Amino acid sequence: MDIDEARDFIRANHRGILLTYRSDGGPQMSPIVAGVDSDGYVVVSSRETAYKVKNLLRDARASVCMFTDGFYGEWVQIDGVAEVVRLPEAMDALIDYYRRLSGEHPDWDEYRAAMREERRVLIRISPERAGPNRSG
Repeated sequence: MDIDEARDFIRANHRGILLTYRSDGGPQMSPIVAGVDSDGYVVVSSRETAYKVKNLLRDARASVCMFTDGFYGEWVQIDGVAEVVRLPEAMDALIDYYRRLSGEHPDWDEYRAAMREERRVLIRISPERAGPNRSG
């Protein structure tokens, strides 16, 4: 599977697991909802205080395993390097993330206020490798 095929899968299937690395080098996994932005980054909304964000600020390596809503069946993994975009710079990207996954919000002012109150960030993962390339 190439990176573009994996991006297409994520555009249609938003549930997955994000893998980051703890300070001791061990894995830390979090359930996520992800999409793909217009630049081809895998994007995830999170809180600035979340462990996954702290881990990525220290070690930018990230992997996502995305699967269908039915869980069993097709899935993809993307490995790459993550960037954490904070507010206020993240606001437009958080709005774009919401639109790509959920459509229009009934009150964008309310949404913006919630993003500030929750100290939301946008995680942008630049895909470097995708799979699976074999099954078995």
